[in-house]
Amino acid sequence: MKQFWIFGYGSLMWRPGFEFLRSEPARVYGYHRSLCIYSYVHRGSPEEPGLVMGLDRGGSCHGMAFEVLPERWDETISYLRAREQVTSVYVEKSKTIRLIESGQAVEAVTYVVDRAHRQYAGVLDEEALERHVRQGRGVSGACLDYVLNTLDHLREMNIHDPTLERLARRLGFRPRAARAERV
Repeated sequence: MKQFWIFGYGSLMWRPGFEFLRSEPARVYGYHRSLCIYSYVHRGSPEEPGLVMGLDRGGSCHGMAFEVLPERWDETISYLRAREQVTSVYVEKSKTIRLIESGQAVEAVTYVVDRAHRQYAGVLDEEALERHVRQGRGVSGACLDYVLNTLDHLREMNIHDPTLERLARRLGFRPRAARAERV
């Protein structure tokens, strides 16, 4: 029986928004997690863009894989396209991922940044990262909340992201237990 998987590396890890059969930590190779997308809708605006995660070329990325029931696949993909493709900054790809607990290799749909898109920010210095994270606010809330929630969930999964850790220190981040719950 064919399996249907989604790979999440940002907010999909902690707010998938779709029904799934099971989830498991996973890794994709050839891409890394990066705050490399100017957010004009969900976490910012064209006038004051925030930043959101993208899978960018090179390295590997730990994230979360979600198995979706075959009968829910079409509605799940429709939901994800509406959520992730608002400005078409991502390219929907099927990639082989490795499930961490079982060691199984599976095909999963994930969203990779389109480097030719005008919202591709590339590698920003720490001051620019901080400025965009502090200023960004969009229809899904504050960019700051998005970044700190992502970092909280990475830490819960024992995933160390040096760039996000440095950014969190610049932002005055305290672990979840020491601050109010963020959405």
